[in-house]
Amino acid sequence: MSAPTPRPGIMDIAPYEGGTASLDGRDKVIKLSSNEGAFGPSPMAVDAYQEAGQNLHRYPDGGHRALRHALAERHGLDGERIVCGAGSDELISLLCQAYAGPGDEVLYSEHGFLMYPISAKAAGATPVFAPEKDLTADVDALLERVGDTTRLVFLANPNNPTGTYLPGDEVWRLRRELREDVILVIDAAYAEYVTDSDYGPGMDLVDGGGGNVVMTRTFSKIFGLGGIRLGWAYCPGDIAGVLNRTRGPFNVSAPAMAAGVAALQDVAFTDKVRAHNETWRAWTRDELMALGLDVTASAGNFVLARFAEKDGRNSQNADAADAFLKDRGIIVRRMEAYGLSDCLRITIGLEDEMKALVGALKEFTAQ
Repeated sequence: MSAPTPRPGIMDIAPYEGGTASLDGRDKVIKLSSNEGAFGPSPMAVDAYQEAGQNLHRYPDGGHRALRHALAERHGLDGERIVCGAGSDELISLLCQAYAGPGDEVLYSEHGFLMYPISAKAAGATPVFAPEKDLTADVDALLERVGDTTRLVFLANPNNPTGTYLPGDEVWRLRRELREDVILVIDAAYAEYVTDSDYGPGMDLVDGGGGNVVMTRTFSKIFGLGGIRLGWAYCPGDIAGVLNRTRGPFNVSAPAMAAGVAALQDVAFTDKVRAHNETWRAWTRDELMALGLDVTASAGNFVLARFAEKDGRNSQNADAADAFLKDRGIIVRRMEAYGLSDCLRITIGLEDEMKALVGALKEFTAQ
């Protein structure tokens, strides 16, 4: 008997691998590999999650009404056009399933989030990337790659893993020059960390972009809720209707929604996390650049450090640096899957964690 055969293209997908969380032989590690919140979740979110756990026998609200209302109130949005998901990953996947398939193309920037090509292939579509300029999405390059079969364009802004972003006027230019039947998806997972005046997360494009722009967001980063898988999208009405038809009827758990509502209410906690990140992201970048490393000017809660060969020797490459850090119980993220084999992505953690990281890299680069 022959084994069941998956649809063409499925076996071409390289499974997504999250950041390493543990090291053999070590009970305690410094984990800087997954862009998780340095302080964890808000105590208010934890309390709400635990309280909701008393009713686990009840189905969650399939319409996500309380969470959508809280998001609409926080951001000044039309709650009827918010769709919630099990992380923004689910919403990215649903968009590909609903709007792309065999014979279609899904476009993204060269070093964009890996879930874009994975979700495209899972839907039977072909992922296509456009080259970046200085590790930043290039609007002209994206537009040049748009073809007759392009259905979706994904733009992570700020981008993971580079940390760079496009200012609002450039994103608007991308939208204006795209065909009307192409959906622009602005993945603003790190939006809450950005304080630059020329940045916008994309809500204005959704409202004024002609019905073809979607913004996705997550609770996994600044809110520190990666473990409960909670995300949302702000969409034109027609696209919200499509996503609500294709998602599962109870795709977000009741405890997750309760934690999300509470996290939105704890503004003081979010402000503390943002301020900490700004301080220690700048400090870490300055310290690493002083060691001779090339470090992106990141707008997220991480930095991308490039390790070049030193004097023709391999003492300063990313593989050796990663091994050196792991030997000292520090886990960062390798970037081969993103085409950046000479780089390490480093999450901004607590003060003592960043000092330990920089101290270890000082040892490494002094070899």
